[in-house]
Amino acid sequence: MGRQERFWASIQDVIQGIEQHPFITGLVDGSLPMESFQFYIVQDALYLKEFGKVLLIASVKAENEEQRVNFLTHVLDSIKVEEGLHSSFLRKWGVDLEMQEMSPVNRAYISFLLSVGYSSPFPEILAAVLPCYWIYMHVGKSLVKRGSPVEEYRRWINTYGGEEYEKGVRWAINQLERVSVDEITERKMMENFRLASIYEFMFWDSAYRREHFPFPVKSRG
Repeated sequence: MGRQERFWASIQDVIQGIEQHPFITGLVDGSLPMESFQFYIVQDALYLKEFGKVLLIASVKAENEEQRVNFLTHVLDSIKVEEGLHSSFLRKWGVDLEMQEMSPVNRAYISFLLSVGYSSPFPEILAAVLPCYWIYMHVGKSLVKRGSPVEEYRRWINTYGGEEYEKGVRWAINQLERVSVDEITERKMMENFRLASIYEFMFWDSAYRREHFPFPVKSRG
């Protein structure tokens, strides 16, 4: 069993939880409350701004030129998603992203990724960012054939279930086999991979419940 297979097998309980979560199933049957989807889009837009920084760090710490160029390209791709899918929704809903606050889970997830990015070598960063790629592709591909009666949900599904997105994800996954690491580093990679995967579940769960901090984070003074 290769590293890709072992890593994916290590999160099957998380994947099952995601597949069965009412946020995901609600995208397909239309039962997801639009308020939860709007909350999710806002949080995802805030997330991508910070996630791009982590990808930039991955590019800087990359082990070869191909990795440097591709992760830098992924930074630009994340901006395109933000400006395309997210911004169109936010304009439609009249939401000013600058006035929004990160949810507790969003802030914790990004803090984890940035911490790994700044303090860890490339293989450990790769493992930490991969769930965001891999799980979104898995969910998108599993939902795209089923579609959705809700236009906004269909747009989201088609974005992550498309061939162009899959191409970039497959490249990132393949880097797991290209890094040469010892047993201790591989164990740390798998820990990062699993924790990030759990955060992916929590991100959708938090959006479904529209979770906020109990008090405003930004100063009102």
